[in-house]
Amino acid sequence: MIPNWMPAIEGFAIGLSMIIPIGAQNAFVLSNGIRRRHRLPIALSCAVSDMLLIGLGVAGAGALISSHPLLVDIARWGGVAFLLWYGLATLKRAWQGESMQLEGDDGRTLGMVLLTTLAVTWLNPHVYLDTVVLLGGLAAQQPDHSRYLFGAGAISASFVWFFSLAYGARLLAPLFTRPAAWRVLDLAVATIMFALAARLVLG
Repeated sequence: MIPNWMPAIEGFAIGLSMIIPIGAQNAFVLSNGIRRRHRLPIALSCAVSDMLLIGLGVAGAGALISSHPLLVDIARWGGVAFLLWYGLATLKRAWQGESMQLEGDDGRTLGMVLLTTLAVTWLNPHVYLDTVVLLGGLAAQQPDHSRYLFGAGAISASFVWFFSLAYGARLLAPLFTRPAAWRVLDLAVATIMFALAARLVLG
């Protein structure tokens, strides 16, 4: 039987839309990518962290939610509320036209850079909402084993994004220091968030 790859494609699209918006983690990856400093370990640390968190959400939280109808409803409407809030926050960023602020070179060692990478990833409360709760809940909405394809798609998005950001930073930096570029990107992300919220409302 030919597998249906749509859950993986959907997971990739949703995962990408959630990690692209400007934040501390992306700013850190981009700033080091521009200087071509420790790009591989930084990108790998971010992507593997997402892989572990998404895997936890899909295999743990997702399975728990799917086995309890009440939890499914709670996850559904909680997801709707979160997606609406996320979309509105993104629209606010688009309206304000925030730009990327890059730090100066502080000469930190690889160990210090890795510790900072892990800190901006694991100490961010939103990463748990995005990966374990939201992506795990969305994966639980998938039928049969499609949830694992959904999770694999979301994990692939993390690897593609962080490695593209780290190694493509030299080309992207001149564009994404301009508020207009982030405004267009944030508008696209907000549209995806609102569309996903509407899909959850419609069941």
